Amino acid sequence: MYSWYTVQTIVDSMTSEGLSLPNPARFTATDEQIRDAVAEAELPALLVALAHATGDITLIRDELRPPMPLAPAALPAQGGMSEAQQSLARRDAVEAIIRFRDAGAESVPLPDTARLTELMAFIARDAGPEYLPFLLHELDLPPGIGAPSWSKQDVAPDRDFVVGIIGAGMSGLAAAYRLRQAGIPFTIFEKNEDVGGTWFENSYPGCRLDTNNFAYSYSFVQKMDWPHQFSTRDAILGYFRDVADETGLRDSVQFGTEVTEARFDDATDSWTLRHRGPDGTESVTRVNAIISAVGQLNRPNFPAIPGRDRFAGESWHTAQWRHDVELEGMRVAVIGTGASAFQVVPSIAEKVERLDIFQRNPPWMYPTPNYHDENSAGLLWLFEVVPFYHRWYRFFQFWSSVEGRRRFAAVDPEWSTPGSVSADNETMRRALTAYLQDQFSDRPDLAAKVIPTYPPAAKRMLRDNGVWAEALKRPHVNLITDGIAEITETGVRTVDGRLHEVDVIIYGTGFTASDFLTPMTVVGAAGRDLHEYWQGNSQAYLGITIPGFPNLFCLYGPNTNLVVNGSIILFSELAVDYVLECIHSLLTQGYSALDLRQDAYEEYNRVIDEANALTAWGASDVSSWYKNALGRVSQNWPLPLLDYWTRTRDLDTDAYQFRTSTAALGVAEDQLARP
Repeated sequence: MYSWYTVQTIVDSMTSEGLSLPNPARFTATDEQIRDAVAEAELPALLVALAHATGDITLIRDELRPPMPLAPAALPAQGGMSEAQQSLARRDAVEAIIRFRDAGAESVPLPDTARLTELMAFIARDAGPEYLPFLLHELDLPPGIGAPSWSKQDVAPDRDFVVGIIGAGMSGLAAAYRLRQAGIPFTIFEKNEDVGGTWFENSYPGCRLDTNNFAYSYSFVQKMDWPHQFSTRDAILGYFRDVADETGLRDSVQFGTEVTEARFDDATDSWTLRHRGPDGTESVTRVNAIISAVGQLNRPNFPAIPGRDRFAGESWHTAQWRHDVELEGMRVAVIGTGASAFQVVPSIAEKVERLDIFQRNPPWMYPTPNYHDENSAGLLWLFEVVPFYHRWYRFFQFWSSVEGRRRFAAVDPEWSTPGSVSADNETMRRALTAYLQDQFSDRPDLAAKVIPTYPPAAKRMLRDNGVWAEALKRPHVNLITDGIAEITETGVRTVDGRLHEVDVIIYGTGFTASDFLTPMTVVGAAGRDLHEYWQGNSQAYLGITIPGFPNLFCLYGPNTNLVVNGSIILFSELAVDYVLECIHSLLTQGYSALDLRQDAYEEYNRVIDEANALTAWGASDVSSWYKNALGRVSQNWPLPLLDYWTRTRDLDTDAYQFRTSTAALGVAEDQLARP
């Protein structure tokens, strides 16, 4: 990959050659218009962007540095800057933009390493030098820094090497983008009719991000005109569609094609993919490597409730929304109060005749007043006219969530207070409890039901701007906490014997997240069946490789879900980097396949399990999709983000056995199935 030395060399050489980056737009706004726009700006990022654009380092002097306080719920506005700091920052920013405008908004030189470090330190003040390459990658400076430094044409022009990617969602598109940059032939097999993965499938009312969308985007395809801070499903799906179109990746996707089996051939060190096309016809494709990008949240989970199939009305899962059924005037049951139900309920509460919500465990909520707000016109204008402001804005939001909340989910083995796992976790619990008590101060009956008894971060935490409480308080909405005994032809019967008669049942019951790569049949070396090998306990080295399955690479695999820190898109990008390193090693060293060693697999997962045990989600016994049926945390990454960055920078060759098969070189490019 690249070290800090190579990053420094790239940046310095580009600067010494006089490279400058064009300003995206000249502008003629009046002083008053500039002041109005700056009043709507995120100041810490704007000051850095202006220092970057103008070279005026006084804009990032210590007097203006945001304190970035650790907060149990959410980072204070403007990174915690005082009113006096904000007033001074706005004055300086306005003056800097006016000077920039009057100078003709000339092209902006790329800072050298020392200056980039200084700019980043204004926001990431506690980041040591070990963080700098990581942060430059996320900032994508210099542009394209994360691209492969090699191409197949350069390292193995005569070697046939073909990759099959399963899934055209977030991870699959990232893999395809980097493979194309490296000149590796590939085809993407996508079971749906379009790209986007979970964002294509989930179209329920109210569906939107609960991660800021500037961070939920590729470092290599950054976007400045997001309409919201937390975008709707349609905006996110539109982003992935645009990426597929503008990069030309759509042409490499076989849509409506589901891979049903992947089988490894020991004689040729190649894989045979069996797949079913849109017309039901089955075909096979041979590839040298597989990248599984099927994700974790792609197969709906239906609860094992007796009588579920007896219900005579309409019923569906939130991930399979029935847009042909009008809910106006209907009696509706929503089973579950997880992430999707939390968004569905406020979206349908007003139109239905009666809404019964069946809750097993209430969710903890992050207060997020701007959750549904549109980005202001002033902020969007600044993104257009201040070079790189949207990048630094994205960077500010990324850094504020990198490690700051990890401490609030960490276990203190000496802590014994019920409902929390440490003093910091207790601080978070009290802050979030106070928020809920305030939301339901006029409804003590509901307050008793919505305040969780388990530690914060033990389950997925949700963002709230008050619409949940507003929905639950409606007179025709009922929050039911009695357990469900059965489903009958006419409704839901609870354990107290009461029958709640309804016309529609909506299951907001999540996904079979821990059942990785199902329902595919996956057979590796020596006939090893993947699901028999896992026995319901999915594990992978770095979430990517599995012993006995050469050249099979997983993205968003076991233990790569993020809970309180970072961006899942970043994790997928880093995993893709690692896969490219594996392929580079095969091509340059003349190997046909690499296979993870069992001892490396076991040692890695021992470390992950020990670390997960020291988190709120590992220590708590509350039910959660973070754990598999055996009670092991199979989803979440428990360590600092920097650890994953470090582990995925270079191929750890001692963890692998390398295979050589001359027959493998006979898998020609023309054997790759085309759309």
